[in-house]
Amino acid sequence: MKKRNYILLGAVLAVLGLGASSCSDYLNVDRYFRDQQSTERIFSNKDYTLQWLSFCYSRLQGDNLEIGHSKACPTNFSDDQVFNEEGDRFSAFKRGEYGYGYSYGDLYKNSWPWAYDAIYQASILLNELHENPDFTQEELIDVRGQARFLRAYFYWLLLRKYGPVPIMPTEGADYTKSYDELAYPRNTYDECVEFITSELEIAATELFEERDNFNIARPTKGSALGVRAKVLLYAASPLVNGNTEMADFTNFDGKQLIPQEYDESKWAKAAAAARDMIEYAEESGLYKLYTFERRPVSTDEAYPATLTYPHPVYSTQPFPDGWANIDPFESYRSIFNGEIYADENPELIFTRGLNADNNDLVTDNSVADLVKHRLPSTYGGWNVHGMTLKQCDAYDMVDGSPFKKEYYTQWKGKYTSDENKDEHPYDYVKNGVWWGYTNREPRFYASVAFNGAVWNALSITEEGGKDYRNRQIWYYRGAPDGRINGSVNWCITGIGIMKFVNPNDCNKWGGSIYPKVDPALRYADILLMYAEALNNLTEGQHYQIPSWDGSETYDIWRDIEQMRRGLKPVRMRAGVPDYDDAVYQDPKQFFEKIVHERQIEFFCENQRYYDLRRWKIVEEHEGEQIYGCNTLMNEEYRDGFHMPVRVPNLQTSFSRKQYFWPIHYDELKRNKNLTQAPGWQYYD
Repeated sequence: MKKRNYILLGAVLAVLGLGASSCSDYLNVDRYFRDQQSTERIFSNKDYTLQWLSFCYSRLQGDNLEIGHSKACPTNFSDDQVFNEEGDRFSAFKRGEYGYGYSYGDLYKNSWPWAYDAIYQASILLNELHENPDFTQEELIDVRGQARFLRAYFYWLLLRKYGPVPIMPTEGADYTKSYDELAYPRNTYDECVEFITSELEIAATELFEERDNFNIARPTKGSALGVRAKVLLYAASPLVNGNTEMADFTNFDGKQLIPQEYDESKWAKAAAAARDMIEYAEESGLYKLYTFERRPVSTDEAYPATLTYPHPVYSTQPFPDGWANIDPFESYRSIFNGEIYADENPELIFTRGLNADNNDLVTDNSVADLVKHRLPSTYGGWNVHGMTLKQCDAYDMVDGSPFKKEYYTQWKGKYTSDENKDEHPYDYVKNGVWWGYTNREPRFYASVAFNGAVWNALSITEEGGKDYRNRQIWYYRGAPDGRINGSVNWCITGIGIMKFVNPNDCNKWGGSIYPKVDPALRYADILLMYAEALNNLTEGQHYQIPSWDGSETYDIWRDIEQMRRGLKPVRMRAGVPDYDDAVYQDPKQFFEKIVHERQIEFFCENQRYYDLRRWKIVEEHEGEQIYGCNTLMNEEYRDGFHMPVRVPNLQTSFSRKQYFWPIHYDELKRNKNLTQAPGWQYYD
């Protein structure tokens, strides 16, 4: 069997020279930068240089993770999933009770200072690393490219979360200066975008095009182009493109930080940036949607034979024109659950690897730890993550038609059995399951741990647990994994989560959790960004936009075939039909489809939270009440269990201040020129 060589971010640090030692042992600025000769000493030595760079990587962890559980990554929980831990922490987060002065404030405060730590370190490296006899010229350029990418990426994380932020001098702030001299105001949103994207363009010329599996968590040329496209898409979005409701987001001198006039050309620039990545992917052959070959037969319940809907067009065409030769369920599931090696996944554009800890962190923030939070108690999990009914209902039927609310009354009392198994031929749902969970699209079964879903737990080795392999798990009251009074270890919505779970995963009886990498940016995102950006252009309006390196000029317009070039492959990989021309021709309808597609495709990937905000539709989604199953019902009253109810302990709301995160009191106290985001306190 081929050995699994997963790279983890901690391993990057070890390779770079940190290992289990504290970053501060190597990277104390006072220790090394008392004078210019110390600078020369570090950056003329390969080990010291790599140790310096490793500090920047270390700050991608903790509060700067893209994918993690609620303590590390609360923005992974929008209107699609919830957590049931530590009292009312979920509701407090949804009420905007985070930051200085709140009981849970200490949980989410490191993203700002950690990002600027890394930005500072990267800037020093870029200014000081010129020649080093221990590096080849190619290695030297790549190390500079890594530092440049990381600096831009940290600014991107800050911009997405906090809005416009101060762009520090590229030569690095002088630590010998007073706080007053280091007090920089926020730059405008457009200034931040210009700096980030220009830096990523340079990084794209410096970074290696490929990484081996031991270096998969390092950025590549594709990473730089992909993140650049993401930044430009956000810059074109309604939140920061002509948003007069943010007119009061200013510096102390009155300088407005959010553009007040709408500029459609920003959508054209975003489309061109996504096109850059698509053209590069196709020319280089390095990036594409991951697909798993069709599995005609199988004797393994955890890895079933391929089931697809017999569409008159798409089920007869090979991918990307159809799904005749692929397994849509396994293609999607395998991206996340560790089934394929990271370096063999052409869809990964940038990843943090396994999100593993180093000495700076006190909790396990790996993707495997995320799985433990949603694993049923039966299998040694904490059983505290649940999917909202809204997210569950968003998954389409297998023929691509939407799931309808009427089904709750139409299918009341209808459950799977031997007698009706021929009525749900497009799934492997076992007996006793409510009918609404049958005949759904493949991504549903890769993501939703519905009541009665099978958990495989194949890694169990101890005799006492072997009978629990391939077992249905129930969330009825009184069931082992159902509601428990006086405890938080139960699925509060009655709908569990299967995404990121591997068929082998188990945390007891000698079992183990498969390692898996986080998909911080993947090619499916680029394709959907391209379609979205084109959709926002006025019909008949053309824009001439140069490519990222100036080698050609794109004619960017609302081209339906190019929009289909972005959206259709994602739909085909998922095993659901493409939309007809009428949808593509109607900008409003197409936008609604993009919103829907991103909700499904990127569930639990820290996208929904920010998408709703940049589109300015968050209030209607996160402001509404959360619904789930009625977990007070036992199996005897199973009809009542499956009828939607409001989840009483998950109150939620939204106010304008929650578009951006607050600056912590410590930073405001230190920097007298730093303004707070609208709606948040200055703590005077």
